[in-house]
Amino acid sequence: MKGLSFPRLKELMKKEFRQLFRDPRTKRLTFGAPVIQLLLFGYAANTDVRHVPTFLVDQDLTPASRRVRETLEASGYFRVVGASQDPRDLDRALDAGKAAVAVWIPPGFGRGVQGGKGGRVQILLDGTSSNTATVVQGTLGRLLLEADLVEEGGGGTSTGLDLRTRAWYNPALASVVYNVPAVMGLLLLLMALLLTALSVVRERELGTLEQLLVSPLTPWELMVGKALPVVLVCLVDLALVVLVGTLWFDVPFRGSVGLLVFAASLYIVAGVGLGLLVSTLARTQQEAFLTMFLVLLPGIILSGFMYPVETMPSFFQKLTLFNPIRYFLEMVRGIFLKGLGFRDLTLHFAVLGAMAAVSLVAAVSRFRRSLGV
Repeated sequence: MKGLSFPRLKELMKKEFRQLFRDPRTKRLTFGAPVIQLLLFGYAANTDVRHVPTFLVDQDLTPASRRVRETLEASGYFRVVGASQDPRDLDRALDAGKAAVAVWIPPGFGRGVQGGKGGRVQILLDGTSSNTATVVQGTLGRLLLEADLVEEGGGGTSTGLDLRTRAWYNPALASVVYNVPAVMGLLLLLMALLLTALSVVRERELGTLEQLLVSPLTPWELMVGKALPVVLVCLVDLALVVLVGTLWFDVPFRGSVGLLVFAASLYIVAGVGLGLLVSTLARTQQEAFLTMFLVLLPGIILSGFMYPVETMPSFFQKLTLFNPIRYFLEMVRGIFLKGLGFRDLTLHFAVLGAMAAVSLVAAVSRFRRSLGV
């Protein structure tokens, strides 16, 4: 690249590394924080249902109805916190918050099971948490169907169909397997933005920016010299969180390590360029910090991490096309869980590469204008 001197770039990178790791607390924050956050997210961002408090009303009192309770308790998903023979107790248990699920087994349930058609039960859910209610509804229905205790869709089993389902790539449907690779992407972007968004502003506040400007360094050398150390640090963070994800959370890794590193490098460069752009726009570190989160939070919401992109309004689905987080989350999940190769992700690589180039060029261009060059 014209005007790029590697000896000067090397010295600037040494200076950036010294400044980055001069404070021992910064070292712990840079390498320890991503691991701690991954552990927190891995356990907290969990949509699996476990030990859901359940209230049971059994008006049938047959061996078949007792099997319903045994099936629920043996699964580990449900915990029976109360039982009764009065249907009015269902409402009381839900209203009081004693239970999140209420199951009513009416009279005649056992006859339906013995007749081979399956019985009928009524399930009441606390809908204040719609996501949990949806998961609980599907899990409870599946358990009772597999135990041949209820009829499927109200149509009985006389059709002769034996319907069996299997989830590919994540047979246990464990949310941690789906969420942890995505959390890696969020943490990498957070570190890239955090380490670069304050970079130029900090130099300006400390008065060292003027010293850099009177040096032979060009704007490109200054931006690249500040970007490369952060890219290397983020790649080390990537190695740490991948090890934690695969060894601690037992997330399967079916793809290529080299492909993951290449994808992460493009993604980190895009994040670093965005952070440098924020740093050239802000006048104080506080302004840069607030602007960083103003960029990060909408990016997370429009990435598909919290809500599927397909369920968003069409306008916001189009906005996600300009969001690097969306592309990297699809890439990292595909590489981890499906073992996708470069051909499968060609479009994603092209888009991330373009975003990385545009963000760096925009940062340098803005820095030139701020200097009047």
